[in-house]
Amino acid sequence: MSLDRVPDLTSLRLFVAVVETGSIGAGARSVGITQQSASDRLRGVEAQVGAALLRRSRQGSVPTEAGVVLAGWAARLLDAAAEVAEGIATLRAGSAARLRVASSMTIAEHLVPRWLLVLRQRATSAGAVPPAVELTATNSVHVLAAVERGDVDLGFVEGPSVPRGLRSRPLAEDHLVVVVAPGHPWTRRRRPVTPQELAATALVSREAGSGTREVLENALAAAGLRAGPPAVELTTATSVREAVRAGTGVAVLSRLAVTDDLDAGRLRAVPVEGLDLGRTLRAVWAGPARLPPGPARDLLGVAAAER
Repeated sequence: MSLDRVPDLTSLRLFVAVVETGSIGAGARSVGITQQSASDRLRGVEAQVGAALLRRSRQGSVPTEAGVVLAGWAARLLDAAAEVAEGIATLRAGSAARLRVASSMTIAEHLVPRWLLVLRQRATSAGAVPPAVELTATNSVHVLAAVERGDVDLGFVEGPSVPRGLRSRPLAEDHLVVVVAPGHPWTRRRRPVTPQELAATALVSREAGSGTREVLENALAAAGLRAGPPAVELTTATSVREAVRAGTGVAVLSRLAVTDDLDAGRLRAVPVEGLDLGRTLRAVWAGPARLPPGPARDLLGVAAAER
């Protein structure tokens, strides 16, 4: 099969940009060429394809039926080319690739260590050098900011939303539970705690920006309520859990973080009625819809398989 009628990648990028913006000038700026050069390239693409691709007017440029079809094909080809480019960059980086990861605290403490172990085992089994991993554990807001800035290759968050412009993939479902020390008065209740009671209680809480705190605040807001000031703010689920065990008060934590303490009787779960405290744990990244070949995509595959 001849590839003579396939335009070069720059021309395809230009054509897709013109279709998306409706303007040859805007398309030219997006690929860094002059409008005259863009017009010449587009005429060359039409000659190469053998069909009219754009209808030009003073109001702008719109694709013909053939142009719409070609734009769809070109977009897929450009995505594939971007993936190849990223793969080549990974090869150039050498055998000891670097993987930069940021994760919310709960996921970092309870899930990421297992994922990294499996990633290392798979690389070793394949005769490859495992990537050098830089892991930053912080709250979900800071994870998203690091991904947006390009400071990390992959992030893991537990909040309910992802900013526009970032890619995401759900990995697992989690549920928040209200926990108290075994001697707390709520352990003797016969009825569940109401949303109003929980909102009125000064909690042992994670800091603002925590995905756990955001899920609770959103659940209360859906019930028309607002959480009061916390009794104390702490930066990790472990510190919150230990404060509750010491009798400081009530907390709302991920079931992942308290399963062992609940099983051992060191903490007690208190039922709450009328609040949706479920959440989705997600991977987030910037760039193409599919991560390019390399350790970030490998880790995402491990996380998805381990769910």
